[in-house]
This record gives sequence, structure tokens and C-alpha cells, in this order.
Amino acid sequence: MNQYTPQGFRMLPTGVKHLLIINCLMFAILYVGKMSLHINLNALLGLYTPLSSGLFRLWQPLTYMFMHANFSHLLFNMFALWMFGYVLENYWGTKRFVTYYFVCGIGAALFSILLSFTGLMPGLHNIVGASGAVYGILLAFGMMFPEERIYLYFFVPIKAKWFVILFAVLEIFQGVFYTSDGVAHFAHLGGMVFGLLLILWWRNCCRR
Repeated sequence: MNQYTPQGFRMLPTGVKHLLIINCLMFAILYVGKMSLHINLNALLGLYTPLSSGLFRLWQPLTYMFMHANFSHLLFNMFALWMFGYVLENYWGTKRFVTYYFVCGIGAALFSILLSFTGLMPGLHNIVGASGAVYGILLAFGMMFPEERIYLYFFVPIKAKWFVILFAVLEIFQGVFYTSDGVAHFAHLGGMVFGLLLILWWRNCCRR
């Protein structure tokens, strides 16, 4: 996929920048709504699976990506979005990167909806956050730059390909054995699955 590498290199390319701005603005609106108007936008824009206690609406597989439970949730996702996303956007270009981001995010929502019928997500009633899309970005980074070193806790070096595999295994383990911790582990996996399928599809198209 090297033919998609654009000219130049930016630390804050257009797609990442606008995604950061939108997520932060939505969190500010969420906070103001809670504190001043006593309105919880997560209940309207977060994702409810069809079998959960809340009301599922058609826009939720898109809007849930821009809602976050708290500031630390937002901070972690936005840091990861920038850390891995700006490299991918410089590599792919803005259009391809943004397309990939939304496919992973919406795919994570669809994955969660399907799995909700299996009973594997009993503790989740309202899913919010960009984590599904971010995990998809993490997978893409590992596939595009498998030998790049990532530093766990800023000190322990590990190659990107092993970093991605480690996180995928952890999400599977936590999704199976920690179903009541309130974290949508299978949504994270869904973002990675849809990201993998899209990358493989792109690669297949490029060979033709």
C-alpha cells in the first residue's frame, strides 16, 4: 500500500485534527448538558444494543464514537488517536484514513450489536467512546509498520506487531472473563476485525 503515501509529513494532519476537535467539543457539550441542564447526552447518542435496557436508535452506531464516559476515557482515546493516527494519515492520506476510522468505529458498533444476542455482553447497556475506531487504528499501525518499536509505559520496547497481538489477546480474555467490568472489550475487537477486513480488501483491490 506504499503507493498511497502522500508527500510531506505533518504531526497533526487534517483528519486527526478534526477528529480530535469534534471529540473534545462533544465532551464539552456532554459536560455542560450534565452540569447545567441535567441532560445526559450519552443516553441519547451512546449505543444501546437491541437487548439492553435502553432504547436503540439508528444514529447510535455513528454518534456513540464521539461520546465518552469521563475525561480520562476521552484523554486515553485522543492520545492513542493522535499517537498512531497521525502516522497512518501521513502514510495513507486523509481520505483513506478517515474512511478507515469510520469503518472501524461503525464496525465495532455492529459487532457489539451482533454479540449482544449471544449473551457475551451482559454488563453493558450503553456503549460510548472512540475505542473501537482507535483499536482499529492500532491494528493498522501494527500491519503497516510491524517492526516499529512501541514503548510500554514509556520504558519497555516492543515491536508493533507483538503489541497489537498482545492487546487483541487481552481484549479476548477480558471480554470472556470480565463481562461485568463495564468495558466494551468486544467492541474493541470489533474495530480490529473490521479494520483487518478493510485493509485486506484494499490490498486485494490494489493487486488487480
